[in-house]
Amino acid sequence: MIIEIRKAGFQNKGAQLMLLAIVEQLRRMWPTATRVVVPSAPGGPAPFADITGLGFGLKSSLQRRGVELGDLAGLVPARLRHRYGLYVDREVDVVLDAAGFAYSDQWGFGPSLELARATKRWRRRGTKVILMPQAFGPFENREIRKAICAAVENADLVMPRDATSYRNLIEVTGEREYIRQYPDFTNLLEGVVPDDFDSSMYGVALVPNYRMIDKTSDISGNSYVTFMKSCVQRLQELEARPFMLIHEGEDDERLAQEISGGTIPVVKEEDALRLKGILGASRAVVGSRFHALVSALSQGVPAVATGWSHKYTELFSDYGFPAGILSINDDASRVNEMLDSIVEASAAKQISTQLLEQSHRQKLLAE
Repeated sequence: MIIEIRKAGFQNKGAQLMLLAIVEQLRRMWPTATRVVVPSAPGGPAPFADITGLGFGLKSSLQRRGVELGDLAGLVPARLRHRYGLYVDREVDVVLDAAGFAYSDQWGFGPSLELARATKRWRRRGTKVILMPQAFGPFENREIRKAICAAVENADLVMPRDATSYRNLIEVTGEREYIRQYPDFTNLLEGVVPDDFDSSMYGVALVPNYRMIDKTSDISGNSYVTFMKSCVQRLQELEARPFMLIHEGEDDERLAQEISGGTIPVVKEEDALRLKGILGASRAVVGSRFHALVSALSQGVPAVATGWSHKYTELFSDYGFPAGILSINDDASRVNEMLDSIVEASAAKQISTQLLEQSHRQKLLAE
């Protein structure tokens, strides 16, 4: 059996966590299956060295005007191609789509149209298509609605990971037996605490997200920086040893440096499992990166968040802690109250106990 994992990669640490979680489960349940991905151009989300290092084969893919030209590699005999780990689209038995959050008005028409065209091709070839747990919608754009409806029509299993995503889908497609809600599955991965992480020096992790700048208005973007700076100041007042933690890329790093202003450490880690280990070893988390928040909540680490889509609100609802969602427009007393609660020992312990109870339930659903 040949299984393709698509839309996951290494540049985005959330995508890397999803990829690693899928690989871990496939190795356990289908150890003899061949796993393939489409490599990206240099600097892209899935570079050749990283994917081959995880034991992946490569799927030949070249898109031109919606047409898959990668099958031209099939002119080379399969025995020779497979010797070098190269497969073509028509050989794939199952596609696991782990886009995370791509199919929405917020990301434009392109991803949804590409998915619609691909699923039509896979349906014609008899390839099974599974959209892994992820966020969907909103779908107000007529062309995106049309594309999503076509994609779902050609899929075998579609898994919105929250109630809002489920509603967004069925408003477009109608209820279907194979649209089933399941939570994010990166909670199944175990983090690795780096040997050089000193919890006596690093207390509360602040995880910025550049999407809070480029996916919101200019006014909201400026307010976000101010909001995060005020969180840093309050945590310093509480002697909670705040530090900035980079969960993705250069944009987040520049944002972290701006928020820090040189007053607190900025920690950068390329390995997603070590990032999860750092989050698990932190006293608390203030964040805007979805999978950083999953890593914290699933390990019972008290966290508060501000985000730019419905997926944040739904995540905290799943973990029984809706109060942990903050708005950048909340007054200072509300923000300080929540920061105090995740730092103060007795309140934080109570929150942690509650999170671990919900984490057990979420892991069972993910499995």
